[in-house]
Order: sequence, then structure tokens, then C-alpha cells
Amino acid sequence: MRNATRPYVICHMLPSIDGRIVLRDWKLKNATREYEQTAASFNADAWIIGRVSMEPYAGRARVPARKSRERIARDDFIAEHDATSYAIALDPSGKLTWRASDIEGEHVITILTESVRDDYLAFLQSKRVSYLFGGKSRIDLARVLQKLRSRFDIRTLLLEGGGKINGSFLAANLIDEVSILIGPVADGSTGTASLFDVENQHSPARNLKLISIEKRADDFVWLRYKVRR
Repeated sequence: MRNATRPYVICHMLPSIDGRIVLRDWKLKNATREYEQTAASFNADAWIIGRVSMEPYAGRARVPARKSRERIARDDFIAEHDATSYAIALDPSGKLTWRASDIEGEHVITILTESVRDDYLAFLQSKRVSYLFGGKSRIDLARVLQKLRSRFDIRTLLLEGGGKINGSFLAANLIDEVSILIGPVADGSTGTASLFDVENQHSPARNLKLISIEKRADDFVWLRYKVRR
């Protein structure tokens, strides 16, 4: 049974057969097509990634200094929009400089901590980028998910990396399903990001139940698992 207070979270990733997620020189035929097609099958309301992964989508814009010295209240900001799907960035320190308030029609929501500068909040408001606060100095992911459900009615959320963000969700036991499109490649590198990089070494492993396995075109294999609770 789904939790009615937060979105159903599906971690959807394309790793190598040894679990690496930095594509480098893989040269996989139709990787983007296969990844997007399998992702679309979930009919998700939104997707979420970390700051580094979001940088190419956000672009670069100048954050002007404010003339006013009045402090901006640390209240969530919901910009006017008519979108029905969302692109969400976890950006605790407020470093993404958005060029627009949408990514191919999907309204942007950025997740911040209350430590961000007033100049940055004013910048987001001017760009009509919605933002939610996840905590004072650290992001509480459970709290963020509840806000995404209550403020935007997001019911299904694709978690798409990187490894540390995935690991944080895993450690917090907030992943409901794992969807892995395995690329036909062995990476063999060391020190590169993997599917789940959990910083807290005391976080327990999560047991999974296989839902399905599907051989896709060009030697991709799609595995789906439910997280056991």
C-alpha cells in the first residue's frame, strides 16, 4: 500500500553491469532512448536529481545583489505555473543559477536549506522558480517528500541520482522501488560513483523483492524491484 502523505519513490538508473553510473566512454547504442522509454512507462509526476547532475539543465545566469537589506522570510515559495509535471533539484546551498523556470515544460522546484543568501532567494523569485525549504542547515528528505505531495500533489517521483542522493534516500528508507536498466558494459573503474553511495556506514542494507525482468533492445536488461519493509 502506498504512503498517502508522500510520493511513491522509484529510483530509476542506467548503470554498467558493475554498478557504475558515470557513463564516460561506454558507447552504448540507443542508451538514451531505452532509458527514456523505460522511465516514461512509470507516468511519474516529477523527477529529482542532485545539484551537480542538474547543472547542465539549469544553465548559467547572474544572481544580482539586492538593493534592499530587509531579510526575506524563510517561507516556501510556490511560483505561478500551469505545468503538470516537475523537475526537482536538491541544492542545499543555493548554487544553481537558473536561466528559466522550466525544463522542456516541466516546472522547476529547488530544495534549499535556510542558510541560503537573501540575494539568491530574490533571484529565484524573479525567475519564478519555486523553492521549498528542507531544513535549517541540512535537508530532511522525509519532510521534503511530504511537502512535494501536499504543495504540488506529486504522487509518483523518479529519483535519478547521482549516487550520493540515491544513497541518502536509501539510508532514510524512502525508496519504494528500484528500476535498473543495466547497460551491456563493464566499467571496471574505481573511485567513481555507483548506484548507491551511502555516507553513513551504519546505514542498514535494504532487501528487495524482484518484480520483473525484461530483455530490451541492444542487449539492455531492465530489472525492477520493490523495497521490502
